[in-house]
Order: sequence, then C-alpha cells, then structure tokens
Amino acid sequence: MLITLLTPAAGKRLIAKALVRHEVIRRGMTEGMVVIIAGTTTGYVAEELLRETRQSEGFDRLRFMRGVTLPPCVPLTPTGRRPDESGFHGDVILSKGSWIRGRTIFDVVDDLKEGDVILKGANAVNLAQRQAATMIGHEKGGTTVAALQAVVGRRVRLIVPVGVEKRVYSDLIPLAAKVNSPGAQGPRLLPMPGEPFTELDAIHTLSGAMAELVGAGGVGGAEGAVWLGIHGSEKEVASAKEWIHAVESEPLFRLF
Repeated sequence: MLITLLTPAAGKRLIAKALVRHEVIRRGMTEGMVVIIAGTTTGYVAEELLRETRQSEGFDRLRFMRGVTLPPCVPLTPTGRRPDESGFHGDVILSKGSWIRGRTIFDVVDDLKEGDVILKGANAVNLAQRQAATMIGHEKGGTTVAALQAVVGRRVRLIVPVGVEKRVYSDLIPLAAKVNSPGAQGPRLLPMPGEPFTELDAIHTLSGAMAELVGAGGVGGAEGAVWLGIHGSEKEVASAKEWIHAVESEPLFRLF
C-alpha cells in the first residue's frame, strides 16, 4: 500500500483531471451539453475542460463562484457571497464542446435533456452511503434547485465533484431535515440525487487503483489535508503515484 498526502487544492486538481476523462462527460462534450455550475471545486473542472478544448482564454477560476466559505475575519454578505462579484462571468456551458460564454444554469435549464450533464459542487459528502449535499443560502434554492428541475424532471445526469475534506458521517437525509426545520438558523442543507466524485474516485478513474482514508489534518497550508492509502496492482499503484505527484504541488486556493 502507498500512503500519500493530498491537500484540498491538490485534491480539487486531481478530481478535475479525472473528470476530464469521465466517460459520461466525454460523451456529453461530443453529443450534448455539459453545464458546470460555478464553485471552487468545479472551477478546477472547468479550467481543465476548457484547457483541453483550447478555450481557456478569458476564464478566471478565482472568480468562478457564487457563495463561498471564508474565515470569519473576511467580510461576506448575509448569504455567504463575496462582497465583489463584478468579475463573475457566469457558469460554464459547453454545447457539443463549445463554450457558450456569459450564460448560467438559469438560462439553459429548460433546454437540458437526457444525455446532458450537470456538474455541481457540494458542502457535505457521506462516503459510506455515497451521498452529497449542498448548503443553501438563497430563499428559492439557488442553482441547486434550478439544476434539480432537469435532473429529476428529465433525467439529466448530475455529477458532484467534492473533496473528502467535506466528509460527514450522518445520513444526509435526516440531517437535512434537522437543518431545514422551522426555527433553525443559518444556511439550509439540500441532499442531491447525483454521483459524488471525490479524490478516491479520481484515483480509481485515473489509475485503476483503490484509495481509502487513513489519516487527516495538518498546519501551515495543509489544513484539511488527507492521508490516503492506495492499493492495487504494481502498475496501478505506480500510475496513481504519478498522478498524485503531478498535482501535489498545486498552490493553495487564495482569493486575496
């Protein structure tokens, strides 16, 4: 078994590199529509897909977000948004691989159909039960509720890129019922009927090896980092090691 460390930023990059190779996304890029809803993790996915299709000019990953979690010392609006969103250029909408600039999920949701793909990040993931959920600040449910119209109504595929740093151990269905109950304060929680895709899934997609959590934590920039145990054939483990080496120096995600 190979024991290796991944920071949250390196994990986001690894997830993105694997999703570029995801069969469903590759098919959506050639035959239909791929909608990447703005978020920190999905920003890495958008960056990788746009780079692969040579359309990355003008894309700013550090502006590709709506609500974001920052330390208490950084001012946010009541819904968790950055004070300055002037550089936000919309979600990334890819129609048969071509980036339709300046559009959002709200502009295209009615046009999505079976075979299309939505990528939406999460704030919580239950690894054992393969559940993911997002925190909701908007009173009408924001982009998540918009996406679910297509996912539930028209069987559009939902993939949820989410780092294992966001792991929780409760069943997300009853947990959401508590968080959303009358009288509770703060953001709400909405479980999403999609495919969670973590660093563990990324390693398997890229190398064929299996990965599991064996430890976590750190300081000096390694806060939220995880120790992973990787096992498989000698070739699979060697491949996983190469992929991890390719992302392990990913800079910390800094907005300021």
